[in-house]
Amino acid sequence: MALLTNLPTDLLRTFISVVELGGHSKAGAVLGRSQPAISLQIRRLEELVRAPLLAQEGRVINPTPAGEALLSYAREMVRINDEAVRYFHRSDMTGVLRIGLPTDYAVAFLQNTLTTFLRHHPDVDLEIHCDLSRELHQLLRSDDLDIIVATMPTARMPYLSRAWVEQPIWAAADFLTLNGSRPVPLGAHLEGCDYRARMIDVLDAAGRRWRIVYTGPGISGLQNAVLNGLCVTALTRATMLPGMRELKEDEGFPKLEPLRIGLFYKHPRLSVAGLQLVSDLVAGLENVGSGVKTLPN
Repeated sequence: MALLTNLPTDLLRTFISVVELGGHSKAGAVLGRSQPAISLQIRRLEELVRAPLLAQEGRVINPTPAGEALLSYAREMVRINDEAVRYFHRSDMTGVLRIGLPTDYAVAFLQNTLTTFLRHHPDVDLEIHCDLSRELHQLLRSDDLDIIVATMPTARMPYLSRAWVEQPIWAAADFLTLNGSRPVPLGAHLEGCDYRARMIDVLDAAGRRWRIVYTGPGISGLQNAVLNGLCVTALTRATMLPGMRELKEDEGFPKLEPLRIGLFYKHPRLSVAGLQLVSDLVAGLENVGSGVKTLPN
C-alpha cells in the first residue's frame, strides 16, 4: 500500500502568504524568512504536489490552476492547525479587529456569533463597518479591514475562506394588499446593492412595473418601511420580522436569483484573535438562516 504524502503546514503557510501578499519578499518579511528561503519552500511544496503552483506575469505573481485548487485546501488546513495550537496554548487574545459586513449580515452575525465572541474575549475590541459588498472588498484589499463577509461577483476571489448561497425572499407587511394594476412599491438599499438589482431584474423580466418608494442604507429603516406597508423588498430569512409575510410567485413575485456570499480574510495578516473569530464565524454559518447553503471553495 502506497504511503500518503503529507503537506507540511509551514509550506502551506508560506504558499498562502506569497499569494495573498503578492510576492516572495513580502511573504518573507511577514514570516521572518529570506526570499531564497521562501522560494525554496515553494519549490518543495511543488515537488510534493507534483505541479507548478505559481506563475509570474511581469511583476505580478498569480496562482496557477493547480495553485488555485491547492489554495482552498491550504487555507483550511492552516486554519485548523492554528485553531488546535490556540486551544492547547490558551493564548491571551487582545487587540482590535475590524469587521466588514453587508447590512443583512450585520443583523444576523451581530446578534449571534460576534456578540458571543465578545463575551468570551472581553479584551478584544471589535469595529464593525457595514457597507456595500464592493466597498468591503476594496477595504480588505487596502488592509483597512481584517475580515469581511460580502457577496461574490465571481466564484473565485482572493482571500476567500468559505462560500455559501443565500436565497433572498420577497417580504411585505402581513396586512398589505397589492394592486396588480399599479407599479410594485419597492424598498431598497442604495444603488449598487445586489438585492436591489435582483428585484429590478426579475420584475423587468416578468414585465411587471415597479417604482422605488424607499431608499436607505440601513436594514432597520427598510424593515420599518415594510412593516408600515410602505413597500415590499427582498430580505434574508434572518431579517424577516414578526408582522411580515413572504410574497410568492402566484402573487406575481418571481423567485429571486440566489446570492453567493463569502467569508474573506488575509491569513498572514490576521491576529490570533482574528483567527479565532474566523473559526467562530465558520462554525456559526449554519445559524445565519435557513436560506444558507454552504459551498465548497
